[in-house]
Amino acid sequence: MNALVIARTIADLRAHVAAWKQAGERVALVPTMGALHAGHIALTQHARAHSKAQRVIVSIFVNPTQFAPHEDFSKYPRTFEADVEKLTAAGVDLVYAPTAEQMYPQGFATTIALNGPALADLEDRFRPTHFAGVATIVAKLFTQAMPDVAIFGQKDYQQLAVIARMTRDLDLPVQVIGMETVRESDGLALSSRNVYLSAEHRALAPVLHTTMQACTQRIAAGEAFESVLDAGRSAITKAGFALDYLELRDADNLGAADSAQKLRLLVAARIGATRLIDNIDVPLPRRA
Repeated sequence: MNALVIARTIADLRAHVAAWKQAGERVALVPTMGALHAGHIALTQHARAHSKAQRVIVSIFVNPTQFAPHEDFSKYPRTFEADVEKLTAAGVDLVYAPTAEQMYPQGFATTIALNGPALADLEDRFRPTHFAGVATIVAKLFTQAMPDVAIFGQKDYQQLAVIARMTRDLDLPVQVIGMETVRESDGLALSSRNVYLSAEHRALAPVLHTTMQACTQRIAAGEAFESVLDAGRSAITKAGFALDYLELRDADNLGAADSAQKLRLLVAARIGATRLIDNIDVPLPRRA
């Protein structure tokens, strides 16, 4: 196993990537904000097993531009040393951990304007500046690391759709791969924010997933979309959540579900002070 390299600058990162590519090796990037859990480690394993990458880079950068003023940027968990230990055990080749000054030097004045899945009236309804920050940092990471492939979890499904659309639209030479959400045994999607859940709220959190599963079964059986969604919204609210949305959408572009060839059910809700998001694939309704 190669020793894990920690790169702090673009020049150092590019020097390692250039050497790997000179040797004909395929490079994968897993962008993260740190506070790594088993889901992140699964992304690195997916990079090797399914994208055939010989080299795996994990970026760790808590990106300030994707947080709104009222959100938890200052409180976002930062566990760099523990993260490095996990990535070393996972056989990752390089951790890219730039400073804010490296990513956003004085005078930085550029962002990416978005449409399409970024304006789907889902996360963007509640976090209107979020995806511009995400798209800008991901575009920077792609051009800095020049990976052949980038792996993202499907838990942030709208984010994945935005990044895939941006990559296609800007002709960035990176294959974007979404990996299925990693879950706890009770169905709760793994998230760095789960550490904020109290014991009581942790016990209630799986309601989101079980409710989505119930909705999926009813939709697949042919029940009307809106009546199923209304029942799901009621169940989530009665469980003690403050619901932001439960929506059924076209899985490809997050548009209306009515004529979609693939369906996705997406949810966001708060339990206590913690906001959880999740989504699952929905089979098309059975035809009579």
